[in-house]
This record gives sequence, structure tokens and C-alpha cells, in this order.
Amino acid sequence: MKKQILNISPLQTAKIMAILWFVLSLPILLFMGLSMFAIPGEKGGAAIFGGMMLFIPIFYAIFGFISTLIGAWVYNLLAKRFGGIEYTTQDIG
Repeated sequence: MKKQILNISPLQTAKIMAILWFVLSLPILLFMGLSMFAIPGEKGGAAIFGGMMLFIPIFYAIFGFISTLIGAWVYNLLAKRFGGIEYTTQDIG
């Protein structure tokens, strides 16, 4: 059975995507932190780098929210004119 997605709630979708991007950025933060301690030599830039590392999850969340909000809004405009994404479902069990 084919179905179409005709409308996506921009605000709810953007909120979920912001949380998703925040969570996905945490491994990047961990990797950057571990690599910072693995580099030998002076740690003078560690404070600046540490501040950047704290900003990365927030940066990902904010821009993930904004880009998803715009993307969902544009999708809704296009879906009204051309139809939504089609997908097929199947009952299981």
C-alpha cells in the first residue's frame, strides 16, 4: 500500500534533529579531546581548544535546528505542488 507524506511539522522536526545533531557531535568532541592530550609539547592552546570543544555540540544543535526548520518548510511547499515522498508499508505479524 503506497502512502504519501504531505506535511512535516517544521518546528517538531527541527527540535528532534537539533537533539540528534547534539548527540552525534559528542563522539567528535571525545575524539578531539583525546587527540589533544595525545599531542606532545606545550598545552598553552588547550584552554582555547577546550572552549571550542564545548561549543561544537551547541553549534551542531543550532545549525541542525535551523537547516531542518528551513528544509521542512521548503518540503511542505514542494509537497503541496508536486506531491510528497511516497513509501510503501506492509503489515507484519
